[in-house]
Amino acid sequence: MRVLILGFCAFCLCGCGSKVSDSQMELDKSKAVFNWKMVTTWPKNFPGLGTAPEVFAEMVGQMSGGRLSIKVFGAGQLIPAFEVFDAVSQGTAEMGHGAAYYWAGKARGAEFFATVPFGLNAQEMNSWIHHGGGLELWREMYEPFGLIPFAAGNTGVQMAGWYNREIKSMSDIVGLKIRIPGLGGDVLSRAGALVEKMAGGDIYTAMQTGVIDATEWVGPYNDLALGLHQVAEYYYYPGWHEPGVSAELIVNAEAFGRIPQDLQTIVEVAARAVNQNMLDEYTAKNNHALEELVKIHGVKVRRLPEQVLSELKNIANEVITEQSEQTDLTRRVAASLEKFKSEVMEYHYLSEEAFYEARRTE
Repeated sequence: MRVLILGFCAFCLCGCGSKVSDSQMELDKSKAVFNWKMVTTWPKNFPGLGTAPEVFAEMVGQMSGGRLSIKVFGAGQLIPAFEVFDAVSQGTAEMGHGAAYYWAGKARGAEFFATVPFGLNAQEMNSWIHHGGGLELWREMYEPFGLIPFAAGNTGVQMAGWYNREIKSMSDIVGLKIRIPGLGGDVLSRAGALVEKMAGGDIYTAMQTGVIDATEWVGPYNDLALGLHQVAEYYYYPGWHEPGVSAELIVNAEAFGRIPQDLQTIVEVAARAVNQNMLDEYTAKNNHALEELVKIHGVKVRRLPEQVLSELKNIANEVITEQSEQTDLTRRVAASLEKFKSEVMEYHYLSEEAFYEARRTE
């Protein structure tokens, strides 16, 4: 009996010790400081795109009381721009900031989570991601790579780009050397253009030296900062190829799992805040930048002919259909996106579009 009693007491003490140990571990984890690296596809501190990761890092640092410290590296500082996806997947950096269409060759269908030609605008894209099933599909696609994606910025409807030749018909696109990523690049390639894919920091020199004779980048705010008005004559709209480009934050899943729940929530909240903040910034800054481009620098703003837009839309439909047929997942992503688009267009015809038309009426 004495042996049994002593054994029972020892068991209880061990149990208590285990509980104390577990509680202490949780307490220690809540006090731990995590130092992370974030690599990006953008030039360091470039307006909008490059400053968004800095804002995110600062926000996370403040909300966490310094427990999660993030050092941001611009394109080329730690790794080349187009190696961000692999670097975060492999754990070289815990986080990355870029755009999903840069990884289409790695994760098939990733471009659908950046933008689709003649697709969703920024407001609609954010809604599909956060309330239309897009985020769940996005995370399913990135899961095999050990990555967790978050929407972390949107530039709004972009411009169609800078050209050193006028575009009067589809024949003017044939042989055109143009920098353009994503599905928009696939569309122009099928239309006869010679498509180049390069990081933003390389565009100016490529235009200046004649490596390319046309490029799209973002819109007036960023295009002015990059100095593209100095190397191209014509500025075209509308941005059929990128109507609402979603920038992304990717996080290494293992690293994310090692931080406490409250820090995980802080990352998610900061991503949502930066996502909206970037769109607000572009909406405010594009107006003044366009005015400067036209009135001070004499930029020739041109609208793409309706015939050209119509033909590009036909080609885009073919390309999107083909891309969606790659895997079961890409089919589900494309179907989800198309369903959301058709539904939101019905309402926006009565709301957004009708209001814009009424506002223009004198």
